[in-house]
Amino acid sequence: MDDVLKVLADALRAAVGVQAAAYALAAIGLNVHFGFTGLINFGHIAFMAIGAYTTAIVVDSGLSLWLAVPSGLLAAVVLGILLGIPTLRLRADYLAITTIAVGEIIRIMVRSSALEGLTGGVFGIQGFADDFFGLNPFGRGSYGVWDVRFNERSTWVIVVAWALVALCATLVWALMRAPFGRVLKAIREDEDAARALGKNVFAFKIRSLCLGGAIGALAGIVLAFEAQAVVPDRYLPQTTFFIWTAMILGGTGSILGPIAGSVIFWFIVQFTEGLLRLGVSNGAIPEWLLSSQQVASVRFMLVGGVLMALMIWRPQGIFGKREEVLIGAR
Repeated sequence: MDDVLKVLADALRAAVGVQAAAYALAAIGLNVHFGFTGLINFGHIAFMAIGAYTTAIVVDSGLSLWLAVPSGLLAAVVLGILLGIPTLRLRADYLAITTIAVGEIIRIMVRSSALEGLTGGVFGIQGFADDFFGLNPFGRGSYGVWDVRFNERSTWVIVVAWALVALCATLVWALMRAPFGRVLKAIREDEDAARALGKNVFAFKIRSLCLGGAIGALAGIVLAFEAQAVVPDRYLPQTTFFIWTAMILGGTGSILGPIAGSVIFWFIVQFTEGLLRLGVSNGAIPEWLLSSQQVASVRFMLVGGVLMALMIWRPQGIFGKREEVLIGAR
């Protein structure tokens, strides 16, 4: 019983930790793209990478942290413009294909030897977040309840990360209730009708891409600060699809959906891994059926099974509305 409680505590730590908060931020940005505008972005990791790397490069060059973070957000906006201009006038699948390619292009560029002096190559940039941790108001010790506790360093990052989640969710909520958000939803439902009513669909798509990309960049910056490092191979394509999973799980086109989806996603991932490892270690799961080296892969298979079941029985997700997922159905 104690072992099961430890697994539960680990899962709860993952559900409220930095990873969950960063994925919630990224999923909020992706929800702006897909849930509210209908843009299929399969390369959201590109915005996270460009935000994190720009911030790290600016700090590493000796400039202020307060200049570095806005620079990372600005870089994401520029990427959104450069990405949107050649693709947003075309069909949605072109954007999907292009975003995957852009994510990989950025990752390969920052790890290349040609840019090693700027990006650190395969080793990335390390130890650039000292100024951020210098602002930490928490004294030495652990903070939390029960066994769900964090040291002062992690607590500071978690507080900042979830504050950013609340801020971005509020911003998106306000925008979606404003005329800007109503136009985005109209584009999602029928962009030809929106165009017929005199709306500049291309311009609104660009703004949506930039807004969601900037929020995604914030997620990348949070993860970079937490690790005190940006390393190219951390920005792999599968991260985007984990973010998609969190968004769909919580509900596309909703404000709370991406946040709840991220929390639930990381809870399920950590809880299933903990239970599987516990079963393997105490012999409840035979070695011939599952080894400890296979647990990490099997946990995502189980998460995939949960997502498939959700798509069958509740395709709108937990907090989503069914009509929000009927893009193009009318």
